[in-house]
Order: sequence, then structure tokens, then C-alpha cells
Amino acid sequence: MHALRALAAEVNPEHVEVARPGDRAVSWGWGPKKMSEAYAYALPYKSHVNLGFYRGADLPDPRGRLKGTGKAMRHLSIQHADEISDAAVRDLLVAARDERRRALGLAD
Repeated sequence: MHALRALAAEVNPEHVEVARPGDRAVSWGWGPKKMSEAYAYALPYKSHVNLGFYRGADLPDPRGRLKGTGKAMRHLSIQHADEISDAAVRDLLVAARDERRRALGLAD
């Protein structure tokens, strides 16, 4: 979880982090609103952490890492901290960040 938080801060130093105790998750985005301003979340479990994307169905996923069948949300499971250094994880966070930035009219 700590490594994911560090990566989120590295990818977007301006991010807004919101702990969501009712959801047992923490989300990152351009503001505190979960479904409109946030782009990613981390949800810890006993043996892994899910890194989820609120609009993951629209993200490029050339390595097929994303799981889920919902209309918008997708996630990937992180079993070990060293998986976070995989370029695909970073690429997904960057793509999610950029998608939300454009959708909110924050892009240059």
C-alpha cells in the first residue's frame, strides 16, 4: 500500500488523496469526489491490494492486466510490492490521470 501511495504521488504530485473508510480504500484524483474527480483507488486485502481505475474500461491495456466486466471500472491485483515497478502499472496510472484531467477540462 505504501509503495502504491508513493507511485501515485510520483505520477501526480498535485493529486488529492482521500481515505474512504467505508469503502476501505484510498482514492487519488484531481478533487475529493470519488466518481467524477478521482481516477484511481487502492483497496487492501489480506494477501493483495487492488489498484482500481474508475474509468478503467476506457484505458489502454495492451498487456491485458486489467480485470473486471463492469461498464466503467477495472482493477489489477498487486500481490507483491515489486510488481509496482512494472511499467504497465505506471502507464495505467498515467493514462487514468490524463483521462480525468481532460474530462475535467484541466488539460492545457
